[in-house]
Amino acid sequence: MSGLLAHGTLNSTGMLATGTFDTIANLLKLRSGLAIGPDKLYLLDTRLAPILKRNNLPNLNALAEQLRGVRSETLAQEVVEAMTTNESLFFRDDKPFEHFRAQALPRLHAARPPGTALRMWSAASSSGQEAYSLAMILTDLRANLGDRRVEIIGTDIAREQVARAREGLYTQFEVQRGLPMQMLVKHFRKEAAGWRVAEAIRRMVAFREWNLLTDLRPLGRFDIVFCRNVLIYFDQPTKARVLEAIAALLPPDGLLYLGGAETVLGITNRLAPLPGARGVYGLAGAAATAA
Repeated sequence: MSGLLAHGTLNSTGMLATGTFDTIANLLKLRSGLAIGPDKLYLLDTRLAPILKRNNLPNLNALAEQLRGVRSETLAQEVVEAMTTNESLFFRDDKPFEHFRAQALPRLHAARPPGTALRMWSAASSSGQEAYSLAMILTDLRANLGDRRVEIIGTDIAREQVARAREGLYTQFEVQRGLPMQMLVKHFRKEAAGWRVAEAIRRMVAFREWNLLTDLRPLGRFDIVFCRNVLIYFDQPTKARVLEAIAALLPPDGLLYLGGAETVLGITNRLAPLPGARGVYGLAGAAATAA
């Protein structure tokens, strides 16, 4: 990496000075856990271009210089948010939501005493589609849950994404991706700017700005955690750190849902795959009896 940068890298923002890539990459790793290599220079170009324009900076070298300054907190936050904003879809991949609906929810409801709330966490919730997908399933199954209290928390590092999730307003393109038509008609309201999640669904979810690398304990314990398509951006030590912190929030029969390309195997022994359920994990020892 250092050899490549020492000779400079030509891209749309000009010649990349030695140290520029390292400054930005180290900031991302420290603030968000995102690990990027020189092969991701194109991402710096595309995702950070609006920040350069907004701040009247001629290129990435000038941006890195500003980030090394003593008053760069706002700029650093902008960079982290731009680089960590990932795509989110309603009912993404579908199978985890089917498992949640048909197996996890009935089992956990039966196992909890009356009056005990079921708590769910959508980690790295981006613009809110995953959390609202859970809320829609819970609404449709309300008759089965009786008067059981349900709490859904959605968290993300990006302030702008948290604000957008709270607003619950999505474009025609966004609602067409993964959202069944019957769900759209039942749980959304058409507005001039797009489709807004019904107020009753929005009230079910509390969105908060939160960094997965910070202390998670103030969030409380969760029966179910969705942390999908997040770990793929972390290096191995960061994956282990996040997984072990999540494991500490789960009760013995709690469940963690990961993305299709993610696993706990070889990373932590605190969690184990749920037999017969792809992408679903429980606490080691308890997972074998939870299938």
